[in-house]
Amino acid sequence: MSAAARSLTRTHERQPIEPLSLRRVCGLFTTGVTVITTGPDGRADGTTVNSFTSVSLEPPLVLFCLHKQSRLHSLLQESGGFTVNFLSARQQPLARHFAERRPDVFDGLPHHFTADGLPVLSEALAHLTCTTVDIHGAGDHDILVGEVVELGVPQHGQEPLIFFDGSLGPLQTGPGLFGHTGPEHAAARRSEVPAPARQAS
Repeated sequence: MSAAARSLTRTHERQPIEPLSLRRVCGLFTTGVTVITTGPDGRADGTTVNSFTSVSLEPPLVLFCLHKQSRLHSLLQESGGFTVNFLSARQQPLARHFAERRPDVFDGLPHHFTADGLPVLSEALAHLTCTTVDIHGAGDHDILVGEVVELGVPQHGQEPLIFFDGSLGPLQTGPGLFGHTGPEHAAARRSEVPAPARQAS
């Protein structure tokens, strides 16, 4: 092999991707914030997730990614389903609450159960209740696909909570966007939500 060829080969050698670097770069993709809940009354649990996306309208499918070591796995298998709770901007403390590993996450929080026995955060911006239809292993996470069987928007008109660059905060949409009808409405919304957090837990 010529020196020029060896040099070209070295130039194109791939360096391993550091997990923290990947996390930092992926954090620059703005997402919404959800809490995935599952489990029967008395043992219900949940965790904060931003790896949620819709998959299909017909049939109505969504997915989220869950670490293989997550405490939710056994409950998900037992319940056969889950609820995706979309958080509003004012629910930033709730996102942090469910990110912690504690056994009493529902204590004192308004919630109810669907006819299928799945927990729903009653004051979430919106929710999708799903039946688990598939689980795909992918590295250190599993991809859980669910079919939507129930949905609701109890807090319609609230600003959503977003995650960007390691921080949680409200989406400042301004007048005329996403159903806002005027500057008074936008100002009222801004006064209701907390300032963005400096660093997510």
